[in-house]
Amino acid sequence: MNRADQIDHRAAVAAEAARFADLVRGADMAAPVPTCPGWDLTDLVRHTGSVHRWFSVLLRGRIQTPPTSRDVDLRLPERADGYADWLAEGAAEAAEVFAATDLDAPMWVWGADGHARFWVRRMAFETLVHRVDAERALGLPSALDLALARDGVDEFLVNLPFAALFAPKVAHLRGADRTIRFTCTDTEGSWLVRLRPDGFGVVPDGAGDEVPADALVRAPAADLLLLLYGRLDRSAATVEAGGDQELLDLWFANSEF
Repeated sequence: MNRADQIDHRAAVAAEAARFADLVRGADMAAPVPTCPGWDLTDLVRHTGSVHRWFSVLLRGRIQTPPTSRDVDLRLPERADGYADWLAEGAAEAAEVFAATDLDAPMWVWGADGHARFWVRRMAFETLVHRVDAERALGLPSALDLALARDGVDEFLVNLPFAALFAPKVAHLRGADRTIRFTCTDTEGSWLVRLRPDGFGVVPDGAGDEVPADALVRAPAADLLLLLYGRLDRSAATVEAGGDQELLDLWFANSEF
C-alpha cells in the first residue's frame, strides 16, 4: 500500500485549518510573516482560505480540463478580526465537499496523481505549511505530525516536476544524470531524485535503493519538509547536507514551490 493511502488527508485539512484559525483568532493581523516576505497575517490567511475555496470549486465540479479562470466567491470578511472565522468556514465548506466526493474519481490535476484525492492531499500541505508560517509570525514553536510530515516530503518531491506552470524555475533543474537522495532520519523514508538533461523526477520505489547519490540531504521528517518548502535553511543543526554542494545549490535555488 502506498504510504499516502494511510493518511487521512481530509482529517488533516480539518485539523490544520482549526489550528491555524485558533492561532490567528485575536492576533495582530498586521503582523509581518517572515517566511512570506511582504505578507502580513491578513495576507497569509486570505491566501490559505482562498485556496480552500478554489480547490473546493474544482472538486465540486469534478473538472476534467485546466480551468480558464480562478474567479471564486471568496466572501471576504469586512474586518481583520473576522479572518479566523472566515478561515474556519472555508475549511468546513471543504469538508462538506470532501464528504460528497469520490476521491478515486479521475480529474484534471497539475501534478502526478490524476484523481480527486490529489486536491485534498495538496490542500492538507498548503494548510500545514501556512500554519507554520503563522506560528513563525507570532514567534511560536511548530510541531508537525511525523507520518504527515513524511507524507508531505513525498507529496512535494513527486509533484515538483509538474509545477513549472507556477514555479518556472524548476525548468533549471537539469543535469547529466546527477542524483540527490533525501532521507528522513526519524522514520522510514528515502527518495532518490535524478536530474537529467530533459528534466528531473523521483526514481520509482526500490529502483534507486542501492544507488549511490551525488548529494544527500538528511533530516527529521518535519525539518526535511520545512527545508523543502524553504522554511528551514540547510545549515540548520538538524540537517545533514553532503556530497556535491553545487548540485545542492542548484536544487535549493530552483525548487521553490
